[in-house]
Amino acid sequence: QVELVESGGGQVQPGGSLRLSCAASGSTSSRFVMGWFRQAPGKEREFVGVFRHNNNMMYYSDAVKGRFTISRDSAKNTIHLQMNSLKPEDTAVYYCAADTTLILSELRNPAAYDYWGQGTRVTVSS
Repeated sequence: QVELVESGGGQVQPGGSLRLSCAASGSTSSRFVMGWFRQAPGKEREFVGVFRHNNNMMYYSDAVKGRFTISRDSAKNTIHLQMNSLKPEDTAVYYCAADTTLILSELRNPAAYDYWGQGTRVTVSS
């Protein structure tokens, strides 16, 4: 079993920055895929970005590419999501997700992930 714990959400003005963290514990693996999804009120959960251990690559949605960056602290089984130039449309509950090896076509599909954090709220508003 794997437990994911997120931290770092909050409220920020448009153009501001926030950093989210997700710590994994339990039966983690060097082949783990760890990433972020978000869900705004009344909308489906959508892919934000993911770190894929087996090829050491990051993948991002077009909506956040160039503004958000995922980094990894392998010693602590933790990933971070640095969010810059935040927009009101980034307002959502952000969820950390993880799974063992996923193929490329599965990375953006929330249904492919077995493990989820509790979510942390991000509000971008003036």
